[in-house]
Amino acid sequence: ELMENMDKKSAWDRFYSETSSRNPNFKNFEWFFGFDAVQDFIMSLLQTASRPHSPLHVLDMGCGTSALGPCIYRDSVLPVRVTCADISPVAVRLMREHVQAEAIQPHDVSSHIEFLELDCTQLDTYYGSNSLDLIVDKGTTDALLRSKEGTEKAGLVLKQCLRVLRTSGSLLQFSDEDPDARLVWLETAAQDQGLVAANVGVQEVGVLRGVCYYCYQVTLHQDVNK
Repeated sequence: ELMENMDKKSAWDRFYSETSSRNPNFKNFEWFFGFDAVQDFIMSLLQTASRPHSPLHVLDMGCGTSALGPCIYRDSVLPVRVTCADISPVAVRLMREHVQAEAIQPHDVSSHIEFLELDCTQLDTYYGSNSLDLIVDKGTTDALLRSKEGTEKAGLVLKQCLRVLRTSGSLLQFSDEDPDARLVWLETAAQDQGLVAANVGVQEVGVLRGVCYYCYQVTLHQDVNK
C-alpha cells in the first residue's frame, strides 16, 4: 500500500506511527543508504559553496527519520543552518524529540538545526527565491515518481527547488534510477516548468546491497530566479 501512495501524507503518517510503535527505542530509518555513503558528495559541495560571514542554508527535503540532516549539522566544518523537512508531522516530531534527547554537538558552534512540517510541492510558502544553498533529496523524488499519482508532483517539486535555490546553489538527488531515464526527466521537467537548469550532471555513488545508486546534481543559470 505504501509503495502506491508514497505521494500522500496519510500513508507516511501511518508508516512512521506503525514503525515507532513497534520500536519504542528510536532508530533512524534510512531509505537507500546512510550518510556515510554520500558524505563526500555533500561535504565537498558545501566547501565550494562557502559564503563569508554567513551560514550555508541546507534543506534535507523529505527527511523522514533519516540521520542525514543531523549528520550534516554535526560534521560540517563550515557554519550551516540545516532544515529537516517532511510532510509527515509524525516523522518531524520523532526527529525533533530524538535530536533533543541526543544533544548533538555541531563541529561549528554557529551551526543550527530545525525540524519542519512542510509539503515539498509548496517550498515557496516557506522560502523566498534565492534562499537555499543546497537541497538534498534522498529518495523523495523517487517516491513521487513511483506513486500512482506522483509524476506531476515530482515535476512541481523540481520547479519549487529551482525557485528557492540561490543562483550558486545546487539540488542533489540521490536515486537508483538509471541516468538514461533520470537525466532526460530532469532536463525535460525543468523546461516544462519554464525553467532551465544550468547543469544536470550525474556521478555514481556505488553499489550497495546489489543496487547501483547515483547522485544527480542540478545547478542554476544566473537568470533562473529573475
